[in-house]
Amino acid sequence: MAYGISTYAYFWRHSTLAPEPMTLTAMLRDTAELGGRVFQICDYAPVETYDRARLADLRATADDLGLTLELGTRGIRPGHLLTYLDMARELGVTLVRSMLNTADHRPDTAEAVALLKEAVPRYADAGVTLGLETYEQVATDDLVSVVRAVGSPRLGIVLDPGNSVARLERPADVVAATAPYVVNIHVKDFAFTRRDGWVGFTYAGCPLGEGLLDHAGMVAAVRPGERGINQIVEHWLPWQDGGYDATARLEHQWTQHSINTLLRSE
Repeated sequence: MAYGISTYAYFWRHSTLAPEPMTLTAMLRDTAELGGRVFQICDYAPVETYDRARLADLRATADDLGLTLELGTRGIRPGHLLTYLDMARELGVTLVRSMLNTADHRPDTAEAVALLKEAVPRYADAGVTLGLETYEQVATDDLVSVVRAVGSPRLGIVLDPGNSVARLERPADVVAATAPYVVNIHVKDFAFTRRDGWVGFTYAGCPLGEGLLDHAGMVAAVRPGERGINQIVEHWLPWQDGGYDATARLEHQWTQHSINTLLRSE
């Protein structure tokens, strides 16, 4: 088990709102400097355009920094998953995160099982694990049913209990239902705050340990240390009133705080 950082922890700093968007290389170096040992390239579309030489350079940079790489995408169409499997081989990746739905494809449980039964054996042959993330578009019970029906040790669940709150699923229930199948954990804290005038709530991220995430309870249920499951830092950081500089500064502070908190918990 190791602690790492996702591209989602650099959401604003590599966005088009940044005067000079951070590169993957810069994110890798920052992760190593902060004490992370894993870097998850998650929903980062430009990586799909990298040729073999550029992927080799990325892998060499990670190796030099002592980092393990993971990949993340969306969708379960076999062709797409096999494209990511090819990238995984080039990068030395053994964990690929995905989600059942994309903007143009929302498979039901039966279709999801059929599609995954096409791709997962290829992942298994390559020694790569595919993890499907918990989130509000798919009921957690359905996600677990898909994983169980495929029945491969190389298919599991990426646990992010905060995502499913929008489906009115309690984080503790999501943790309990998925714990035996978890292969990766996204660590981000979250909280509700009242809107001005008490007209509703805002549901957003907060510094780790200050919100509703029961990280200790999640760790006790999943046992990542015993099972070799990496914990990856992410954020839901809202844009700040002070503009890009204030937002980027706070994003860095949250990332540093999260990694330090995880390291102290060992």
